[in-house]
This record gives sequence, C-alpha cells and structure tokens, in this order.
Amino acid sequence: MKHRQQDLTQSVSAAKSGISERSGRRIENNPTGTVASRQWRTRKDPYEAIWLTMLEPMLIEEPTLTGLTLWEHLDDNYPDQYPYSSLRTLQRRVKHFRHTKGPSTEVMFRQAMPIGLQGLSDFTHPDSIITIKGKVFEHLIYHFRLAYSGWRFAKIVQGGESYAALSEGLQDALMALGGMPQEHRTDSLSAAYNNHRDKQEFTQLYKDLCAHYGMKPTRNNLGVAHENGAIETVHGALKHRIRQAIKLRGSHDFETIKDYQSFIDKSVERLNLRTHSKIVAEKAALPALPIDRYVDYRCQSVKITSTSTMTIKHVVYSVPANLIGAIVTVRIHHDRLVGYVAQTQVFECVRVYPKDHQERLRVIDWRHVIAALMQKPQAFRYSVHREALLPDDNYKTIWQVIDANLDAFDACKWMVFALGMAAKHPNWRQLGQDLLAEVQTQIPTLIQLQSRQVPADSNPKHPSSQQHKLTRYDQFIANATQASACYH
Repeated sequence: MKHRQQDLTQSVSAAKSGISERSGRRIENNPTGTVASRQWRTRKDPYEAIWLTMLEPMLIEEPTLTGLTLWEHLDDNYPDQYPYSSLRTLQRRVKHFRHTKGPSTEVMFRQAMPIGLQGLSDFTHPDSIITIKGKVFEHLIYHFRLAYSGWRFAKIVQGGESYAALSEGLQDALMALGGMPQEHRTDSLSAAYNNHRDKQEFTQLYKDLCAHYGMKPTRNNLGVAHENGAIETVHGALKHRIRQAIKLRGSHDFETIKDYQSFIDKSVERLNLRTHSKIVAEKAALPALPIDRYVDYRCQSVKITSTSTMTIKHVVYSVPANLIGAIVTVRIHHDRLVGYVAQTQVFECVRVYPKDHQERLRVIDWRHVIAALMQKPQAFRYSVHREALLPDDNYKTIWQVIDANLDAFDACKWMVFALGMAAKHPNWRQLGQDLLAEVQTQIPTLIQLQSRQVPADSNPKHPSSQQHKLTRYDQFIANATQASACYH
C-alpha cells in the first residue's frame, strides 16, 4: 500500500513487497483484512430430513445424549446413509439445540468468605508412588484449608478416613495455625457423619471434638462435591507440588515416614507463601486455642493372653511378657497403639492394617518374648510366630543355614541364644550381618557364642573374708540349750 501511494503500478508494488500481484490486489480491495462472517450453508444439511422427526425428540427426552451417541444410533439403524465425516455437523447441531432449546444448567455462585469464618477438611489419595525403605507406602493425605486466606496443612494418614485420623489431623492443623475458625466443614466423611442411619447426623465424638474448640460442625449436601470446593479444588495443586518436588529430588524413596512428612511440610509451606499477607491477617482474627487437646483416639480394653499377645482390629500384636493376664486399655490411633495399665503407659507399637481378604496378621516383637523363649528354646521350631520372631532377612537366612547344618535340638538352642544376644546388642542389625557372614563359612559353636558375652576380666578378684571360729558356734548351741532348759 505504501508503494501504491507512490503511484507505482500494482504489479511493481507487489514485486517490491515480495508478494504476488493477486495478493496485492486482494490487500488493496480489503485493507483491514476483516472477513465477513458467513450466514449461509455451503452444502446441504445431511440431517435435515430426520432432525425434527427423530433426533430433536430424542434430545428433548434425554438432553445429555451426545452427538457421537446419536451418530452411532443412526449408523446402526441406517447403515452407510450417514458417513462418519458428517459427525462434526451433528455435534454442532446438538450444541446449538442445547443453547437454544435445552434445559438450564447449574449456575455456580462464587463465595466471598468472611475472614476467620470457615476451615475445611478432606482426605485425598496421593497420585505419586511413595516407598519407605524400598517398600510401597500405602497412605492418604489429610488436607486442611482456611476458606478466606487459603492457609493449608497436610498430614500423612494411615488406615483410611477414620475418626482418629480426622481428629489428630484437625487438631495438629489447629495447633500449627495457632487458632480456630468459627466453623469446620467436611463432606460426608464416615469419621464425622452417620451416613447409614435413617436420620443422618454428626457422630457424638465429632460433635464433642468441634465443641471442644468452639467450632460449629457443617457439611456440604450429600453428593454435591463443589459445595466443598474450597478444599476439593486445591487437592490437585498440592499433589502437583508434591509430584514436582519428587522429580526434583530424584527419588520417591524415604528412610522413614517422618522424613516423608517433613518433605510434604516443605511443599505446603511454599504454597502458603502465595497468600502470606492474607494468612497473617486471618491468624490475627482467630480466637486462641484451648489449653488441652481433645481425644484423638478410640479406646479398647483387652486381656493379655498367655502367649503375651493381644488382638486389635483383627491383628495380633505381641506385648511385654510381664503384662500376661493384665487388663490393658489400648488407645487406638491411626498409626500407633498405646497401652495403659491404670494411668501408666506400658507399651507403644506401630499399628498395621490387613489388606482385603488377607488372613489375620501377626505383629510380633521378638524382644518381648525372647527372655521366656531362652528358658524353653525347643519351643522355637514349631512356634506359630517363628517367622515373626526372626527380626529381618539376615536372621531368617541364618536360621536356614543353622537348621540345615545342625541337628534339631542344637539348632533351636543356637538360634534362640543368638536372638538373645541380639536383644542385648546395641546394634542388632549389624550383629545379624556379622553372624550371617560367619555362619556361611564356619558355624561357631554355642560355647563360642557364649564366650563373646563374658566380660573381658573373666577372673574377677573376690574380696578376702575370714572364716568364723567353730568354737563360737559351739558356745551358741550351749547357750540355746541352757535357755530351753530354763523355760521348761
């Protein structure tokens, strides 16, 4: 156009601009480049004959039918009359019908939540594989969020959406927050709601928990997840952050659950930095926490059996042998069991969960019963807990070697004594590695094992003592005889 304004011909102007003469003519005729929208069809509508008589009535009766479903229906009933290339035309007609004659769709109303009003809790499944010491770690993540500022808290949960998991996660979140909102919202969690009763209501434990912190318990309508959207919609951001951090870390394996929790805490901390100013303002508006926590466990009273075990939730656990016959109150947390006799804590162990259709699990700590087993070592061979009494794979391999090379009587004595040594050893894992390397070349005798526990000074000096004179004993007898005669 610049060259044309200089009175150059159209062909010369196009050549100087590096375009064809035809393109130059088109640009000169339409300098703005706008194209009028087409309001007419370029070909005949293939569905014109059946739209009003068949397809539209089907959509009126069932508005959720898609264009692809309708095309497949036509293809089944009228083969080769409606080719696949016409599918896009049908999809456009269905879309037009929905906007012009279809039913109204649900309207979402964005909420402006007042400061300090609402906190929300939910559980989510992580979408990244996590391993602890090489073993797959099955777990959930408890997620808490303030509706106004978006402050978050996340905690690892084992065993599902239980009351213990909800209570402990919520209280840990409130402790980290340093205050509490006016109300607490969940979806239809079975940990907080009696979903199977005719009259659905909050559980008494959950109501008491909220009352302890002065929070009003609320829930969204059953099956309407978007009413809990302030927490539901941010699950993805949290899991994405964790997934990216794992890729940056280069490994999804952690040494302990505590290390994994610290890893999650760092990811959540970075997310909270995004709304730091609003978080500071909301924290200042929250009332202070009560002095004491509320119970975050369930209690069960059990009697310790003669095998020094107890059964909790279909899992057999060993306990210290001095508790046999005692009635123990067990506090059942989502990740641990804590036992009390009266008000005295007597044990704590990790809680495990059986998988579906799995036989009853046994969680046996060999240190609980090794002292009793050393008094009757032959009970080891056919004990129902024999595999659980071997602490790790090293000791399992040691038993295989010992059992194959010694007779049954000596093999049991040898293995039980080795376990007794391990119970007293400051590093029983290292001892197992050392014993395994040794038995694979030459099995030490039981006497050699016993000698390793004898103190370096095997001949201690005894304090000198002087023998009493026997004449004093004779005098004692004479005095006693004289006293007896006087009495008679």
